[in-house]
Amino acid sequence: MIIGYARTTTEQIAGLEAQLRELEAAQCKKIFREQASSVSVRAQLEAALFVTKLDRLARSVAGLMAIIQALEKKQAGLRILNLGMDKKTPTGKLMLTVLGGVAQFEREIMLESQREGVANGVTKTQIAQQLNIGEASVYRILADNKKG
Repeated sequence: MIIGYARTTTEQIAGLEAQLRELEAAQCKKIFREQASSVSVRAQLEAALFVTKLDRLARSVAGLMAIIQALEKKQAGLRILNLGMDKKTPTGKLMLTVLGGVAQFEREIMLESQREGVANGVTKTQIAQQLNIGEASVYRILADNKKG
């Protein structure tokens, strides 16, 4: 059975709809949806979990590795549609780990830029415009960063 997973913040409903369309096009039989900024409880994992993008599944390498371990315990696969990546292959496992590290690195660089901007008197609106993201995303990222 092919399982899909889509996640977005409540401010990004259009993003969720786009993910759902991609997962349906990939012929996912069951799709789990979450509208939250961070995820602590995961849907039951089965034979294969499909996600549209890596950043929709996990926000950190630690989170990604926890999900991968849960999938391995269930002997479930993971496919990332926009990358054409399959966790069941050795290359897929390696690439998933590397991409997870790169994603976390990019996030940390973005947070560092935000902190520098705030220290220099740059507003959150200006930060959002420079990073081409919504102002709500800036607030969410800053709040997540304070949590650790």
